[in-house]
Amino acid sequence: MKAKDIMTKEVITVRPEQSVEEVAKILADKRISGVPVLDDTGKLVGVVTESDLMIKARDLELPFYITLFDSIIFLQSPRRFNEELKRFTASKVKDIMTTQVAAVDEDTPLFDIARLMTAKSINRVPVVRDGKVVGIVTRNDVVRALARS
Repeated sequence: MKAKDIMTKEVITVRPEQSVEEVAKILADKRISGVPVLDDTGKLVGVVTESDLMIKARDLELPFYITLFDSIIFLQSPRRFNEELKRFTASKVKDIMTTQVAAVDEDTPLFDIARLMTAKSINRVPVVRDGKVVGIVTRNDVVRALARS
């Protein structure tokens, strides 16, 4: 069995310029946990998931630091804090989306998709042809395919 055999072909997508609130509403209304992000040409540029949105629902944690001789020494990475701050204050999809997207083509075998999802701890994998999304495979699709075989 391959991606093309189990994928959902009617994929709900969003654009980088859409608001975070719009995406949250789409996820809630459609009862899905993530969507691919496409640019104006239809090319896959990211994914937004419930996990990406969760940062807006929690408190922002300041990095631990100590002061020594009028200097601040961070005990955690300030770069990580800056990334979280950007996501915490994001108003557009482009500021909160994950840009390192694991995608497959239509002929990727089911077991390779399952291995990818497990290795990367992801719940969905866009299926692409020439950089354009033609479907999406979720963990639920994989489980249903396994139940049928």
